[in-house]
Amino acid sequence: MTPSSTDEKAEEERVEATGQESSASIASGNLDSDPASRRSSRLSRVLSRPAASKKSSSKKDELTPALLPLTDLDRGVVGWDGQDDPTHPQNFSRNRKYWIIALLALVTFMTPLASSILAPGIELYSAEFGEPSVTLGALPVSIYLLGYAIGPLFLSPLSEIYGRFIVLSCSNVFFCIWFIGVGLAPNLASLIVFRLLNGIGGSATLTMGGSVIADVFPVEKRGFAISIWTIGPTMGPSLGPVIGAFIASTIGWRWTAWIVMIPSTLATIVFIIMLPETNSRILMRRKVAVLRQELGRPDLISCYETEQSRTLSKWGVLRQGLTRPLQFLFLCPMVAILSLYIAFVYGTVYLMYNTVAPVFEGQYGWGAGVAGLPFLSLGCGYGIGLVTFSLWSDRAVVRQTKRNGGSFEPEMRLPIMLWYALATPLTFFWYGWSAQYRTHWIVPILGLAPLGVGMFGIYMAAQAYIIDAYPVYAASGLAAFSVVRSLVAAFLPLAGTDLFDHLGLGWGNSVLGFICVAMIPIPVLIGRFGTKIRKRYPLKM
Repeated sequence: MTPSSTDEKAEEERVEATGQESSASIASGNLDSDPASRRSSRLSRVLSRPAASKKSSSKKDELTPALLPLTDLDRGVVGWDGQDDPTHPQNFSRNRKYWIIALLALVTFMTPLASSILAPGIELYSAEFGEPSVTLGALPVSIYLLGYAIGPLFLSPLSEIYGRFIVLSCSNVFFCIWFIGVGLAPNLASLIVFRLLNGIGGSATLTMGGSVIADVFPVEKRGFAISIWTIGPTMGPSLGPVIGAFIASTIGWRWTAWIVMIPSTLATIVFIIMLPETNSRILMRRKVAVLRQELGRPDLISCYETEQSRTLSKWGVLRQGLTRPLQFLFLCPMVAILSLYIAFVYGTVYLMYNTVAPVFEGQYGWGAGVAGLPFLSLGCGYGIGLVTFSLWSDRAVVRQTKRNGGSFEPEMRLPIMLWYALATPLTFFWYGWSAQYRTHWIVPILGLAPLGVGMFGIYMAAQAYIIDAYPVYAASGLAAFSVVRSLVAAFLPLAGTDLFDHLGLGWGNSVLGFICVAMIPIPVLIGRFGTKIRKRYPLKM
């Protein structure tokens, strides 16, 4: 399996196509610091070069895993020590895998929480800074999401070049530091800048978490793992306005920064201590370096190297990596279509975050703190979406794969998106008209739940598809997916006030509902033609 051989290229393409490419995670995270006894043991395993044998599973809910590339010192290639190599993430124990996901979910919860927790304080800081414009007053909330669009463009590719651990750790530290600026901001302009930087740092876990899942879990387990990881990105924005409303109305809007900063810092410390590196190419590069020194074999190369990668300079590698998200966005039609679809739905959710509290204050006379409670209905919707997707997605993939003669296609993740797409428009008609006519407060609150259900299912199916279709470059794929979504979510809410002022709550929300109805055929079309589109326009890396 030398880089120059066609066999290796065919194997690499097959692994990527089946979504089984994994990054090995070594518990210590550092091969260079292995004790002598462990290095000797590992060396003996390498020299034995166990024969490749495909793992089989008798379990009906599992698919046949792809072969791992193995060490072949006669040909100068360093790979895994066997199909059951314990350093490979997909051979980790079940408890260890979910511990990794729990760490990701913990940190990922804090960054979306920070995105919306400031929303109830818009009127308070606008009055403090003497800002009469409603649009400019809402900008510190929306600009955070612009950071979500900017950060992944360079952070995700860097994680594929230098490793997940170092990029995630540095980004999380950067995220925590800028809370100090938010809490001490002397004017509106500085608050906007600090929130932007805050969002850039917080964007890393939202896109790189999916690549870690691709490293650790096989296809038939990813749906459930993604559901656990996505609890943070979905529940965080819903709890943010609830918590922020009580903080802003009692101890002041500046405390929203300190309240998030403290647990975020603690979570980041635990994250740095406990999370191992999970990028297979980085770990294999380290292993090659150690074996070159131990065996006196400078000719040894990684099983993941290709002839092209060996000839690239460091700047060439960096340039190629940094342009990869844009290649996904502009050269991969399926990613572009899904990104545009998700962007609108995601944007309407953040529009709700900026407008729901004022509606309940104005229409029902609620206080600032209580007016944030309706967001719990949206959170309940997310919970329903979480349960249904985690129970449905993986089983559906296994069934469709078996019906397809055992051949898995990433588009098998997408058909269930239709049911969530049908749920999404309900909120706008239900919530909008019930609030317009001031029905009992429970009616518009319950109307927010379908949006949570639909948003979660659509978002999860699209993410799972990108991870399955491009597992090696999942971080860059999710970065491209995040750019359009975050840009729309950053600026669509700014139009919410004018929309409802001109059309009212009923017709204003109905406009959004009609657009969602018009988008319902999208999941049907991509489910039917997605495989043909992806294969017709392959993304060449």
